[in-house]
Amino acid sequence: MGGSSQMGAKSRSFIVPIQHFLSRKTNATVLLFVMAVLAAVIANTPLAEGYSHLLAYPVTLQVGPFNIFSHNGETMDLLTFANDVLMVLFFLNVGLEIKREGLVGELSSFRKAMFPVTAACGGMLFPVLVYLTICHTEPMSHGAAIPMATDIAFSLAVLSLVKGVPTSLKTFLTALAVADDLGGIIVIALFYSTGINLAMLACGVGVILLLYVLGRYAGVRNLWVYYLGLLFVWLFFLSSGVHTTIAGVLVAFTVPAKPRYDTKETAARVKSLMALLRNENDGKDSEKGLLPGEHINILYSISNTTYHSVSPMQRMEAQLTPGVNWFILPLFAFVNAGVRLSGVGFEDLWGVTSAVALGLMIGKPLGIWLFSRLYLWITHTPMPIGMHNKSLLGLGFLGGFGFTVSLFIASLSFVGDAAVLHLNEAKLGIFIGSIFSGIFGYLFLRHYFKKHHDIEEELAAKKA
Repeated sequence: MGGSSQMGAKSRSFIVPIQHFLSRKTNATVLLFVMAVLAAVIANTPLAEGYSHLLAYPVTLQVGPFNIFSHNGETMDLLTFANDVLMVLFFLNVGLEIKREGLVGELSSFRKAMFPVTAACGGMLFPVLVYLTICHTEPMSHGAAIPMATDIAFSLAVLSLVKGVPTSLKTFLTALAVADDLGGIIVIALFYSTGINLAMLACGVGVILLLYVLGRYAGVRNLWVYYLGLLFVWLFFLSSGVHTTIAGVLVAFTVPAKPRYDTKETAARVKSLMALLRNENDGKDSEKGLLPGEHINILYSISNTTYHSVSPMQRMEAQLTPGVNWFILPLFAFVNAGVRLSGVGFEDLWGVTSAVALGLMIGKPLGIWLFSRLYLWITHTPMPIGMHNKSLLGLGFLGGFGFTVSLFIASLSFVGDAAVLHLNEAKLGIFIGSIFSGIFGYLFLRHYFKKHHDIEEELAAKKA
């Protein structure tokens, strides 16, 4: 028994740090950035041809005569698979985050939500205006939505590097990025869906309504029901012309947020089961660690009770997050960030590249700051504790880190061989705009909070 417990303790001491590491978004963000840079480097070396072949590699899942990963009779390649299949899981995770923030987070009440939502609206509108000022003609205008996105992982990772940042700024940036994601989802649904097949769309909506009824009224808490439902919604949306990523968000909203047992009920059930376990323990335990059947049943009941004390929404988010952060997003970055610099001259930078970059670097912070100030002025609302005009502007710069979703929208904006050049220019603009936005935001906030900290220390010294 002692050896067994020691082994269990050793395994836990090994597993827990790994779980902690995988749960940290900062570490995953570094991997995401490394994969993006790696793709950009490979695309400009003799390995570029192999990289292109890799992107064109067919991905199949054969179920009888039917290939699930196909569209209009054509097998998906790796690039399409990452964008139209794996990103559905990413947006499922985003949908769960949005729902959580809407229930218990900074978007849970109208009063709490209006400030970051208003800021997000400015942060989406102004980058589009900046872009269209430079690229207002077809087909370049198709990319107007590219600089409107904020990458929450990157922006929060950069913010975490600044010392002395109050919680109010982190909370505001998180809520802003979530509202930004919701805006991006609406844009994708409205402007990147073509040739709508109403019959297929109706079938997809029907499955979504069924999932809602099962969760809301039938008390279905098994996550595999919702994963299976997502598969069918995805298939119907794929055939309907509505972009498949919308399926992930809509299914996320159907996943129940209420657990089967609340905290008080869980505590009472576990307490009674533990008492029963103690009563059953009359020396039946085997020296080899084998439990009698009565003990096994009780322990399984305890496990089942604690399992169902966590809401399906939170369980699904916990399941998805490691895979999304450590596999889906890095793979997405690798297959989409291969920007080719050969043949790109200085004159080519004035176009899609500059429109995207300036939209992120200027449009984002300007829109976030102006709309925030406008909201505070109209409502006569004081700024949250720890937030000031300058720190708000610094957050605006971090909002210009639009990496992941910007790349995704770029892949939707410029499709086909004729648009390869514009897609390449857009990727370059995303790189330039995101990197410089992150640098500006970090330096601005670091300078502000260092100065602010020095002033506080000086005042404290004078009082002493």
